[in-house]
Amino acid sequence: MPKVLVSDKLSETAVQIFRDRGVEVDYMPDLGKDKDKLAEVIGQYDGLAIRSATKVTAKLLENATNLKVIARAGIGVDNVDIPAASKKGVIVMNTPFGNSVTTAEHAIALMFAVARQLPEASASTHAGKWEKNRFMGVEVFNKTLGIIGAGNIGSIVIDRALGLRMKVLAYDPFLSEERALELGVKKVELDEMLAKADFITLHVPLTEKTKNILSRENLAKTKKGVRIVNAARGGLIDEEALAELLKSGHVAGAALDVFATEPATESPLFNLPNVVVTPHLGASTNEAQENVALQVAEQMADYLLTGAVSNALNMPSVTAEEAAVMGPWIKLAGHLGAFIGQMTDEPIKAINVLYDGVAAEMNLKALNASVISGVMKATNPDVNMVSAPVMATERGVQVATTTQAKGGIFDGYIKVTVVTETRERSIAGTVFSDGKPRFIQIRGINVDAEIGEHMLYTRNKDVPGVIGALGMTLGDLGVNIANFTLGRTKAGDDAIAILYLDEELKPEVIEALRATGKFIQVRPINFEV
Repeated sequence: MPKVLVSDKLSETAVQIFRDRGVEVDYMPDLGKDKDKLAEVIGQYDGLAIRSATKVTAKLLENATNLKVIARAGIGVDNVDIPAASKKGVIVMNTPFGNSVTTAEHAIALMFAVARQLPEASASTHAGKWEKNRFMGVEVFNKTLGIIGAGNIGSIVIDRALGLRMKVLAYDPFLSEERALELGVKKVELDEMLAKADFITLHVPLTEKTKNILSRENLAKTKKGVRIVNAARGGLIDEEALAELLKSGHVAGAALDVFATEPATESPLFNLPNVVVTPHLGASTNEAQENVALQVAEQMADYLLTGAVSNALNMPSVTAEEAAVMGPWIKLAGHLGAFIGQMTDEPIKAINVLYDGVAAEMNLKALNASVISGVMKATNPDVNMVSAPVMATERGVQVATTTQAKGGIFDGYIKVTVVTETRERSIAGTVFSDGKPRFIQIRGINVDAEIGEHMLYTRNKDVPGVIGALGMTLGDLGVNIANFTLGRTKAGDDAIAILYLDEELKPEVIEALRATGKFIQVRPINFEV
């Protein structure tokens, strides 16, 4: 009988599910706070069910001699060292959709609170005052809501806002026109949304592209009198700039559940009039906590008893027999998706995947999930092979799969093409006999490129001096090249270079390469290898 440890507070119903399914369970909800005691006992267990209090570090995993699966009741896994777990052969699961309705409802609640100054009015009335004329609010009816991020939670907010008879403008690079029409929103660019929205709400993860998406510059572009809500992630808003605009009156109000630094014991937004703040309560409802707890119990029991894998962050959903053969191909599929995702800045309408030869005979659902996950990771690093197809569907991205018999010199290959409003981009790769994935074609140009963690892609006209400028610029800035691959369509036409580097490129290196004037395109590409 498999044995599971629950080291954080979890619903008793979830504990009973383990028992009913035939899994032995020890419920010790305070153990996660004692890292030494946890390290002493972790070797006894096949599974570990956690929330946020338990920190699963590489050191703890050294003692986890029998551990097979870690499951987090919730979406965030910042408290789990996933690379260390992967190296140890431990699956890491989460429950990405259990908090969606709760978080969306909290955003709507914050919007009402700031629109009608409810916390201030409540505090005033509790103090024995009757300041009826002091608190003049605004209706949300017929107002324009600007939403940044129209994914799982964002789409629920849109549904609620439309029910309140609001007009909704949506900014989301992955939102297609077809999906926007289905949701009932107008898809716009960020600047248009900022200029027209009466309320703005954010529903995107924190990435390099979304960090400070409401920067000082972008906040200045907002409509005078706007009210801003953030129940997504801290760091999406420049809090200092927002405080200044609140004081000046340009921003009429703000409501935040998340902050750049948490726990937030101080902030420039604290104690400002018409600013509503809550301590990261987005997922804090009885229903949400029950949902994620039940999901964790079912997922862990399924895996430990049958081998079925759901919502895994570090493993494809494949059988044990398939995994031995498919592992390198799944990695290749993810690399192909990641490359093309990082190369594409426009909204993606479709992802087309061609499987040739031996690749066409594999578990295409798992391979497709790896491709889509790779593409989506460019804007959402929390995405996994289970949630990626759902995310693509939510954004109206069409995924098409084609198979064919062996048609070239390779036993098999995968070709990924993404389609946007203005162009198509494609890349192909295969797995060599050494088990290592390779890129074999980019933009229709044949290459043989080894894949590394940090890479550089350049495109230029095929003229003398480009390779010298590339090597000299990198050398002058202390960047070492591990591998270098060139390709071109024909003499004098476009040429590309794929460089495998020893370290991640710094922004100044990219700027120096662009400043040479030799390149049509310079793009750093990073992979999880």
